[in-house]
Amino acid sequence: MSDVRFRVLVGCEESQEITKAFRKFGVEAYSCDRQESSGGHPEWHLQMDVFDAIKLIKPKLGIFHPPCTFMSRAGARWMFPTAGNLCEKRLKLAMEAKEFFMKCLNADIEFIAVENPLPLKVVGLPKETQVIQPYEYGHKFSKRTHLWLKNLPELIPTDIKQNYTPYLPSNTGGAKRGQKATYRNISQKESSKTFHGVAKAMAEQWSGIITSLI
Repeated sequence: MSDVRFRVLVGCEESQEITKAFRKFGVEAYSCDRQESSGGHPEWHLQMDVFDAIKLIKPKLGIFHPPCTFMSRAGARWMFPTAGNLCEKRLKLAMEAKEFFMKCLNADIEFIAVENPLPLKVVGLPKETQVIQPYEYGHKFSKRTHLWLKNLPELIPTDIKQNYTPYLPSNTGGAKRGQKATYRNISQKESSKTFHGVAKAMAEQWSGIITSLI
């Protein structure tokens, strides 16, 4: 590893969208995931356990995207398959995901950002620091994203769009009952990728703050 003022680790990121944004600002950033990277820069990718990667590169800033499948409110119909009945198997998986989430949030790193969608109340995640939308950063889509921040300022919107549509499909089951629904042909990998405008805002704003403090 080269001698730099600080390093960034982007955990659970195979797309390298945030990693590349920080690299453009001259910051030594690395993506980390158990999958191979699809971002085109394998030399910046650590294909390993994220906590082993923390020990290896000792980042000043950690940005994490813990798996949200079992914690997200979007999965409420599987957590509560019938009114008032909780799926214990699903809850167990959600609590395992919460344990990983909290380990990321409480990692021994000075500056931390953890990203996830709106969680189910039953999971009991701590309250988020900030809620952001892609339409605040130059994209004509809505996709509610929660940020939990440690020693970092809230992101400042960079390019607010007034007209936008949902990025992810919603209420598709309700369509059979005549309710409004949105459809979008998008893969799970694509749906979890950070929007370019958000990644750029993180790199520009947070690298500047950290550099001014060290």
